Amino acid sequence: MHCSPTLTSVSSRPDFDLDADTYRRRIRVVTTAPGVVVSDLEDDFHHFVITLHHDRERVVAMDAVSQRWPWSTCPDAAVPLRKLAGMPLTRRFTGAGRWTDPKQNCTHQFDAACHAITHAAWDRAERVYDLEIPRRDPVTGASRCRLWVDGEAALEWNVTWEGIVGAAAPYDAAPWKGGFMRWADDTLPEEDAERAITLRRACDIGMGRGMDLDAIPVASRLPHTMAGVCHSMQPGVIEVAFRHVGSIRDFARTPERLDAT
Repeated sequence: MHCSPTLTSVSSRPDFDLDADTYRRRIRVVTTAPGVVVSDLEDDFHHFVITLHHDRERVVAMDAVSQRWPWSTCPDAAVPLRKLAGMPLTRRFTGAGRWTDPKQNCTHQFDAACHAITHAAWDRAERVYDLEIPRRDPVTGASRCRLWVDGEAALEWNVTWEGIVGAAAPYDAAPWKGGFMRWADDTLPEEDAERAITLRRACDIGMGRGMDLDAIPVASRLPHTMAGVCHSMQPGVIEVAFRHVGSIRDFARTPERLDAT
C-alpha cells in the first residue's frame, strides 16, 4: 500500500447526534513520512499527540506531546512510553501491553501509541476513529454508543451499567466489567478487536462527562478504585498529581473542533 505523506480527508461525515449530551473522542492516525506515524487523540479531557518512528519491523522510538491533560503529572508519562522502543510491529492492538506495563503509562497516550503501532503494521496512510457516547442514564447507565471509522459507521452498542444489551453474536457474550480486552483478542479478528477495544474505552472515559472533576484538587482524593490504573495514579505520583483546572472541553455540538489544530 502506498502511504501518502500528507493528511487527507475521510470519505464521508459521521451522522453525529448533535442534540445529545455527548462525550466525543477522535483519534486520527497518519503516516506522515516513510517510517513515521503520528497518532492524535483528543476528547473532552485529553489531547495527546504521539509520534512513532519505525523501521517497518520494529518500533525505533515513541515520542509524546501533551497538549491538554487532566493532572499535572500526565505529561511525565512520555518517559515510560519510550520503553516501547524495540517492540515488533503488530496488528494486534494489545501487543504493546505485552511489551511493557500499560499501567505505568498514561492510558490515553498508550492507546494512541497502540493505534500508531497497528497503523504501521497494516501500512496504512490514514485512519480516523470518531466516538460518540451520550451521557449515561444515572440509574440504568443506558446509552447508545457509536464508533465510526474513516467517516463510516463501524460499531454501535446499546449499553447499561451491566454491559452491552440486545447485541448480536459475538458481542452478546462480551464481558464488560473485567476481561473485555482479553475477550476481544481471543474472539475477534485483529481490526474488529481494535475497534471494539476503542469503543469500550470510550464508554468508560465518557462517564466523566458531567462530573465536577475540577473540584478534585489532587488525584489522591479520587475513589480508591482509581489507584494504580495509570501513571498518574501510581504510588508516589498520585499524591502530587494536581488537577489541571479548566482543561475540560465540550464537543457535543461541535465535533468538527476535535483535532482542529
